[in-house]
Amino acid sequence: MNEVVAGVGAAALSRSDITLELGPHHPSTHGSLRLRLALDGSTVVSAEPLVGALHRGAEKLFEARDYRQILVLANRHDWLAAFNNELGVALAVERMLGMEVPVRATWLRMLLAELNRVLSHLMFLGWLSRDLLVVREVLQAVLEEATGGRIHVVYTRVGGLREDVPAGWTGRCREAVATVRSSLAPLDLTSFEGLGILSVADALSYGVSGPVARASGLDMDLRRDDPYLAYSSLDVPVVLGSAGDAAARFSCLLQQVHVSLDLVEACLDRLPPGAVNVKLPKTVRAPEGSTYAWTEAPSGVAGYYLVSRGASTPWRLAMRTASFNNVSALPAVLPGTQVQDLPAVLASFFFVVGDIDK
Repeated sequence: MNEVVAGVGAAALSRSDITLELGPHHPSTHGSLRLRLALDGSTVVSAEPLVGALHRGAEKLFEARDYRQILVLANRHDWLAAFNNELGVALAVERMLGMEVPVRATWLRMLLAELNRVLSHLMFLGWLSRDLLVVREVLQAVLEEATGGRIHVVYTRVGGLREDVPAGWTGRCREAVATVRSSLAPLDLTSFEGLGILSVADALSYGVSGPVARASGLDMDLRRDDPYLAYSSLDVPVVLGSAGDAAARFSCLLQQVHVSLDLVEACLDRLPPGAVNVKLPKTVRAPEGSTYAWTEAPSGVAGYYLVSRGASTPWRLAMRTASFNNVSALPAVLPGTQVQDLPAVLASFFFVVGDIDK
């Protein structure tokens, strides 16, 4: 009898109508992404991402905060790119106000954005090498010294930054960059070759951006193509891949760490003296109208659509987050993947669940 049951079970497992619910993760983890997978044996036939389990409600909360307060909320959806998130919102508000930001603040913002980019990249690369997580703390300490915060830095202000960096900070920053650079080594990515191939056509179709798209050969980087801050004054090399597989995505990410470290040093070399913020009125009111600002966040393009009706709070502030579009491409990527290879493919899409659900 047991042999018959075992035989029936084995036959059932070979059919293609088996559904595997992958996730959601336990609430104590950082985020809950759920995948509904149809399997043929151990091969993925189709995949459906199910999002929304960690909805932050950020866009609705923006409507009840004034333009100074929204920056506190702006960095909480992608907790690996807090400074970059604050920066995008501030740029949108400053554009509405027609505000000129001090030159020193502009260069410091760019410097800190690239530091934050390296920290984000090293966190994902730490999945491959714990040594990178250890050396990452060297840069984390530098960013924390400047901003006073480890995760939610809240260092950006409308019109600049909260305050200048501490005395001697630029020297310590150079030392940290040198330490990280000397610790970077090539990674053995042969086991990831051919996994989770994303074509250029699918990247465009799903709106994938950032290192995930560039690993497929999509030549786009807003720092070069639509410069903000002072990126037009710097040479920003765009790292491209061609294979579009997990190995190409991890390789692209590692190469971009080197690029960002170069940009940090370039900002340190050209950092001018002067003020880092402008004096704001007690109540900041944006004129009626709308604007759209976008930045090259660590995971891809981050967009901010701001609509004002002349009040001290936004009428609407909608966000385009990179992780949402990147994850939306999984149904085109995962079919044909073996179940045992799913962790590697998912890790190579560099998403933060809060950035999906915002």
